[in-house]
Amino acid sequence: MNSTEHHGTEVLVELIGSSKEDATAVFGALCTAFEADRKADEELHNGMDGRPMVWSATYDVFEVREQAVATRLTEPVTVTLQGGYRAVEQLREQLESAFTVQEEGSVSGDQEKEVQLRLESGPGTSP
Repeated sequence: MNSTEHHGTEVLVELIGSSKEDATAVFGALCTAFEADRKADEELHNGMDGRPMVWSATYDVFEVREQAVATRLTEPVTVTLQGGYRAVEQLREQLESAFTVQEEGSVSGDQEKEVQLRLESGPGTSP
């Protein structure tokens, strides 16, 4: 990903305390839609000693490659998005196409926005 080529189109995505399987599902759905600093099939590893794990990836939302596909989660996932206003909204739209999304809070700055979302399995997923 060349950050100088698409300035202002990157969004940092963080998942805290989710299972490895759910983090893989969220990152996989986003990798379908956008170029990222991680591979779609990249192996995630659990934390040590039962401590909460933080997974993160940066997505370039300059272009949607393909609509994110509805993916099943084992439990609700809390995700934080941070980036420019438009970039965060573009990434959120893709999350909404793959999951049921509820906003839990947001902080707005001069140039950037941070949004915390709760994701659940979308209506297009089977139990």
